Amino acid sequence: MTDSSALDPEDRKIVTLARSARARNGVPEGAAVRDETGRTYVAGTVALDSLKLTALQTAVAMAVASGAKSLEAAAVVTQAETVSDEDRAAVRDLGGARTPVLVAGPDGTVRTTVTAG
Repeated sequence: MTDSSALDPEDRKIVTLARSARARNGVPEGAAVRDETGRTYVAGTVALDSLKLTALQTAVAMAVASGAKSLEAAAVVTQAETVSDEDRAAVRDLGGARTPVLVAGPDGTVRTTVTAG
């Protein structure tokens, strides 16, 4: 586990935003991404009959739709131990293989950091 207070303040911010989205919307996951300009995009899981997206995929889609050209970092708050290959691919498509993805539990404690690669 990673001491969240030891995180860079900007990384701590996206973890907090992801956690808030999860709690506010009552969804399984919350996610946030930070683009190359420092803007953040926050999302929860989308589970419609016709559309299913993880929180991280939704956050990346929101960034793209808002004109982001790249990502600096991503965070997901989930009960899962890590993120799926599909989630990592979405982050990699916009941010590149070295983009860090912080994986935190529902309490906001970062369990691990993986790269999108």
